[in-house]
Amino acid sequence: MSENAKYNVAIKASVIFLLIIIFIIPTIFINSLVRDRQMRQEAAIREVSSKWAETQTIAGPIVSIPYYEYFKTQSGTVEKQKKYMHILPDELNIEGNLFPEKRYRGIYEVVVYGSKLKFNGSFSSLSLGDPSVQKQNILFNEAFVSVGISDLRGLEDQIAIKWNNDESSFNPGVESFDIIKSGINASIKINPSDTGDVKYNFLFNLNLKGSQYIYFTPVGKETKVNLSSEWTTPSFDGAFLPDKREIDAKGFKAYWKVLHLNRNYPQRWISDKYTVDNSAFGINLIVPIDHYTKTDRSIKYAILFIALTFLIFFFLELINNKAVHFIQYTLIGFALCIFYVLLLSISEHLPYNFAYWIASAMTIGLIAWYTRSILRDKKLSALVAGNLLLLYGFIFTIIQLEDYALLIGSLGLFLILAVVMYFSKKIDWASLSGK
Repeated sequence: MSENAKYNVAIKASVIFLLIIIFIIPTIFINSLVRDRQMRQEAAIREVSSKWAETQTIAGPIVSIPYYEYFKTQSGTVEKQKKYMHILPDELNIEGNLFPEKRYRGIYEVVVYGSKLKFNGSFSSLSLGDPSVQKQNILFNEAFVSVGISDLRGLEDQIAIKWNNDESSFNPGVESFDIIKSGINASIKINPSDTGDVKYNFLFNLNLKGSQYIYFTPVGKETKVNLSSEWTTPSFDGAFLPDKREIDAKGFKAYWKVLHLNRNYPQRWISDKYTVDNSAFGINLIVPIDHYTKTDRSIKYAILFIALTFLIFFFLELINNKAVHFIQYTLIGFALCIFYVLLLSISEHLPYNFAYWIASAMTIGLIAWYTRSILRDKKLSALVAGNLLLLYGFIFTIIQLEDYALLIGSLGLFLILAVVMYFSKKIDWASLSGK
């Protein structure tokens, strides 16, 4: 090989390496496009949710009893401050059904739901009070029960609570913000002379709308939640997973049992000493396919696609004594980048797997046709198409196997390296370097 030829090979290898680095830039812009579309989807979800009802977290019922706390000021006068004792139920049973439905905002899909829930349980009179508070300072006649609801727009019917033999309607808002920031409250009757053997039973129904997920807070000494729905792709989230669950083509059934020992707050306290939000659990009604996440994952392998494709063409040049111009390398690189734009746009209208193979077929077909036109060889064109098909199949497998992606990916890269090393044996690198 002449010195001029050796020099040209070295220059071409350097320019190809530079092109690979440069093509990282368009993949960054495409990644930004994916995030922009994802933000549009989130905005669509927020818009639909704002008109229907937001995600819902239900906390309660919680009994609150006000009392006066007396203290001396610096001037020596005695003043009083109103505070609240908060008592959680001994038993809390929740049963209900969810009725999800899909709404659309443009091309974006949003999951909303309606629900019919039944709450029942009991409070023990033994727990209604606090030894640190003098009984004459407790305002039993102002006691009330609160139920926390994240978005009150989701309420569909009037709600009344049956408290032993009495019935009381709920009012909007909460009397105390110690535990619940948004919800409803109702006055209840408590007899301060009742002994610990007396139970206050409660019962109320809640028809509630919401979006995406519904959570419950296990405020009972023993909390049991039994839910069912026709939705076939639930995600069980929050602090506790179901003790039992059944998911099939007809929907799901889920059952939780949570004890007060499982959470980090007691059954009774004063003021805002504890919070209950971190113990919430429930169901996320997810859409099965998140094509934006999968597209984002596939873009992470863009540099591998470009580098291996350019390496294939470089080896074809050296082994078969063919010539591929720098402009042709650049056009091939742009075709590989446009694959991700095709994948993103098509997956917004078709299932992701179909979109992936449609975009792959378009890209492989374009590059194979272009290869045949510049190399004038059907076999080399078929060889390039076959290698690209293997690469796209390899990445598709990694995307599908989330738990085993690292294992499959590392084994695949090892195999690719072995193939590259095998074909590199056919090239006389010593003559190319001038030695």
